[in-house]
Amino acid sequence: MYAWALVLMLGLPLALGSWWGLLASVLGVPALVWRMLDEEKVLSKSLPGYTAYSKRVRYRLIPHVW
Repeated sequence: MYAWALVLMLGLPLALGSWWGLLASVLGVPALVWRMLDEEKVLSKSLPGYTAYSKRVRYRLIPHVW
């Protein structure tokens, strides 16, 4: 879901030729990244076994990047 949201937030303004939309993406992408990192913290604290899973699966969003 997050990977598709990143593609959508960056690609849609470019496809439509909207510079204002691209500006909104510049503001929205860091907010989405912050949400993903916050969700990782919550899952690590509240979901049993998630910490072991996150150590086993290194790249959960973009292969070989993050």
